[in-house]
Amino acid sequence: MIGKKGLLVWFVDLALLFVCSMLAAAKAAEAQGPLVLKTNSFRHYVDAFNKQDEELFVQHIPNAKAWEFLEANIPLFECPDKDFELTYYFRWWTYRKHIKKTPDGFVITEFLPDVSWSGKHNTISCPAGHHFYEGRWLHDPNYLDDYAVFWFRKGGKPRRYSFWAADAFYSRYLVRPDKKLITDLLEDLVRNYEEWEKENLAHDGLFWQIDDKDGMEFSISGSGGLKMLGQPGKRPSINSYMYGDAVAIVKIAELAGRDDIAKEYRAKTENLKQLIQTKLWNDKAKFFMTLPRDGEMLVNVREEIGFTPWYFNLPDPGYEEAWRQLMDPKGFYAPFGPTTAEQRHPQFAVRYDGHSCQWNGPSWPYATAITLTAMANVLNGYKQNAISKADYFETLKIYTKSHRLKREDGRVVPWIDENLNPYTGDWIARTRLAPAVRGRDYNHSSYCDLIISGLIGLRPRPDDVVEVNPLVPADTWDWFCLDNVLYHGHFITILWDKTGRRYGKGIGLIIFADGSEIARSDVLARVTAQLPATKKKQPAQPAETAKQDLQSKIGNLLTDINRPVLLRRSDDYHIWYTGQASGHSWIGYATSSDGKTWKRMSSKPVLREEEPWEKVAVMCPPPCLLSKTERGLANNTSPMPSAMQQVQTALTGPG
Repeated sequence: MIGKKGLLVWFVDLALLFVCSMLAAAKAAEAQGPLVLKTNSFRHYVDAFNKQDEELFVQHIPNAKAWEFLEANIPLFECPDKDFELTYYFRWWTYRKHIKKTPDGFVITEFLPDVSWSGKHNTISCPAGHHFYEGRWLHDPNYLDDYAVFWFRKGGKPRRYSFWAADAFYSRYLVRPDKKLITDLLEDLVRNYEEWEKENLAHDGLFWQIDDKDGMEFSISGSGGLKMLGQPGKRPSINSYMYGDAVAIVKIAELAGRDDIAKEYRAKTENLKQLIQTKLWNDKAKFFMTLPRDGEMLVNVREEIGFTPWYFNLPDPGYEEAWRQLMDPKGFYAPFGPTTAEQRHPQFAVRYDGHSCQWNGPSWPYATAITLTAMANVLNGYKQNAISKADYFETLKIYTKSHRLKREDGRVVPWIDENLNPYTGDWIARTRLAPAVRGRDYNHSSYCDLIISGLIGLRPRPDDVVEVNPLVPADTWDWFCLDNVLYHGHFITILWDKTGRRYGKGIGLIIFADGSEIARSDVLARVTAQLPATKKKQPAQPAETAKQDLQSKIGNLLTDINRPVLLRRSDDYHIWYTGQASGHSWIGYATSSDGKTWKRMSSKPVLREEEPWEKVAVMCPPPCLLSKTERGLANNTSPMPSAMQQVQTALTGPG
């Protein structure tokens, strides 16, 4: 036991080291993290979300830890329109709820309650593409690293529903270029594509899918909106997903140096594009439509999936006329979101009878997110006059406004659920299934990615060029800021300040990387800039490998290992960590000669709660090296715990 005076010396030294480390961290943070915005300025949103919430389902990160997670992981966003701002933080808050820790690593769920049609760990492949597009902006890579591996090696079912897996993985790579992970998954992605070909490739070279397995039951093209399982169809959705996957496999194969795979899949992309443009395009209607698997004539209905090809930049120039339907009140335009089928069609319906999930008219966030991503691609990559930035802004504003629910007591709260009445904003499935809460905080779409890569316009790309093309129409907002964006290993800040008075950084559109200005424009327009050179990474990452190695060795004893603190002395690594189990937290200590393989000093913690005031937790270890004199003072007062004596000896030598 350490006496009171020895304990005081110990904690004084810890405090001094903590202050020094905080000063060093503050200096380092001058070139990273938020440059302009103050993180705590947005905490009130999370506090309000927590207060309004009935936390019925808790996964890895409870509401009490929501702000801690968001503060450490998300880009910050500020704009004059508080509907956009609130919804942005609300969607990160709900995404956090769906991070689930399992024996197979982290996964992301669609529903919070378990549903019978899900797979292992309540996962569903249908919205997984959205999960990767949205989550690619999180600072901590572990959640989506695990999730990617899960789908192909830990029991996931990637073909239970349509899922653009390779494209989603590659799109994440464009934000966080982890070549090792994505090339390691190449063979899995190729096998996945080959299985789709075996199961769903028709004789003419197009892919078919049942609307329900496309995640779109009761569609007009499948059954006139009358059946859950419609007739198999060569739908624009599944064929676009497969095109996107083939394109991504080409790019991943090139990264891996697999020219054979790249050549094979390049031919697949060219063939599939030609078939989609010739067989699924209705030139009279100027729209991509569904062709029955066993038929020769397109089903004569425009459905929102006809916009999906542009999600993957599939169509050649000349097909953009289709986009005029988006803003047409007889087409897809509605007060609370694009309808899933054109409103002029005789089988269009918004029903409160039959099945609770229908795709014959209601607005679905899943489809709206795809349409808005595709729309941003059109505005960035095609010369056309069918749609404008103003159309994009209005559609995104409508989508934003739809994230609301009026409670029985009259309060209006942020909300995301399954399907919407496009005319009233009522969440149809919620109304139909009440008091059940199946779709509450539904993770079936994206929103934050639409703000980052669409509205603010940070366009992910594989090289070290930052490209920003805001889709905010001129004279709409006088200012906005996107800060703390971790992109290609750099912290990016994008701000627009029409007068220069809001942020004090000057007038115009300004881009910063790691705190230094790299581009500027007087107007809201596309700008590009080279990212600064990055320092060569050390091959070993001891803090990460320590956690992985120790967790693998003692994971059956501890539920979590976290808050590692690392020191290197001579040629050895020393790490202190918080180990947690059974509601207690203790401090452990381990050493390594290479930063990869670790040895615990003892099977027991080096520090644990021993006094009543410590209750059930001793954690967050800041290490401290005591001089000979300091150690003598501590030992003369009261001997250190033997484990701590061994630590000091290991670090400084005896005597």
